[in-house]
Amino acid sequence: MAIMPVTDSMFLLAESREHPMHVGGLQLFELPDGAGPDYVSELHRELVRAADVRPLFRRRPMNPVSSLGQLAWTNDDDLDLEYHVRLSALPRPGRVRELLELTSRLHGSLLDRHRPLWEYTLIEGLERNRFATYSKVHHALLDGVSALRLLQTSLSEDPNERDMRPIWSPRVRTGVSAGRVDGDDGGSPLAGLRAAANVVRDLAGLAPTAVKVINDAFREQSSMLAFKAPKSMFNVPITGARRFAAQDWPLDRIRAVRKAVGGGSTVNDVMLAMCSGALRRYLIELDALPDKPLVAAIPMSLRADSTGGDMSGNAVGIILCNLATDVDDPAARLAEIMTSMRKGKQVYHGMSQLQITALSAIPMVPLALATIPGAVRITPPAFNVLISNVPGPRNPLYWNGARMTGVYPLSIPYEGQALNITVTSYAGDLEFGLTGCRRSVPHLQRLLTHLDDALAELEKALIG
Repeated sequence: MAIMPVTDSMFLLAESREHPMHVGGLQLFELPDGAGPDYVSELHRELVRAADVRPLFRRRPMNPVSSLGQLAWTNDDDLDLEYHVRLSALPRPGRVRELLELTSRLHGSLLDRHRPLWEYTLIEGLERNRFATYSKVHHALLDGVSALRLLQTSLSEDPNERDMRPIWSPRVRTGVSAGRVDGDDGGSPLAGLRAAANVVRDLAGLAPTAVKVINDAFREQSSMLAFKAPKSMFNVPITGARRFAAQDWPLDRIRAVRKAVGGGSTVNDVMLAMCSGALRRYLIELDALPDKPLVAAIPMSLRADSTGGDMSGNAVGIILCNLATDVDDPAARLAEIMTSMRKGKQVYHGMSQLQITALSAIPMVPLALATIPGAVRITPPAFNVLISNVPGPRNPLYWNGARMTGVYPLSIPYEGQALNITVTSYAGDLEFGLTGCRRSVPHLQRLLTHLDDALAELEKALIG
């Protein structure tokens, strides 16, 4: 038994049929040279025969029903891989449109808490000699950074490398206990004492830190405090059904805009300006743009590095960003976003991971209150939309000779937060995954067109 951190258990406690709490990923692959018509089905048979499974992928709640079950993990020693690893096929002609429709349906179903909280689907029949994989894992097990890191461990930059294992199966290494994930103490008592000591130390510094943050927030970010966001069409009750849209843009285009702006701008700032412009266009199209600017919650990873260490659980803080959707000029809109992000980062300067996590929880409180019937309709939102940016692999990757051509993240809409935008980078592209409540966010795919228009608008305003 391993004690579950509160940052993980809250995702289990908040889950219901209307509010699935898993994240996912859609990967596109080119079939390797010489692949026959049964390549994907044969691959599926190989995957379900893999006997070696990471301890992380054997975890399930100790008791899947009672609240006590959300406080500790236990291991499933009788894992049924044929349940977790599935094979599906697209109807002809196997267009990306049909792939996204299938992915939307898969992402809307709950994970079974009586089993380890993950599923993996191979999808054959995609046009242009491709296949896809869709994976989902409960947010209590992994955050987005960890999930992408695990994906990378199952891939290679060498197209000729074979015997690459799936994400749930570790590479064979010597001198490593079979019962551990990299950097995982397996819930040992000593690890628990070390963690408790760190918690006490950080909490001791939380009170003076809280005073500093409150002072800084009122001085630097008073307009971005929780509950200052306007009501919008995204801040409504949601259902469990999902709609997913995805597309990528060359990073060179985004970097060209960043370079033209200068002044310490980042790729993330330009990405947020794309989202802001797209949301503005989308809401104007639906006659639903608020007079006040939308506020985005921007998760930031608190992991010390991108390699090694424990990959389980969650380590994120939150910055509230003014998206300046009330500003018509795209260059001025980007400038306001840059200022807001810079001030948000300054607020957390010098804090520990626990302190940032604790203080980041303040704007997330409405997500918990939203589960109370009627709360979403009568309380102002802390923010309007979640937008995440998870850095990904810089070079093309291969899985046993199959080149990965795209990797698109799927995330979680929450009660009162009907749209989630998650972005990752891969091999020179910025890849957007838009996950929305099927009922509350109509014509979600229109946002892809608006993202393209918003980038072109920035290029015209700043590059010429």
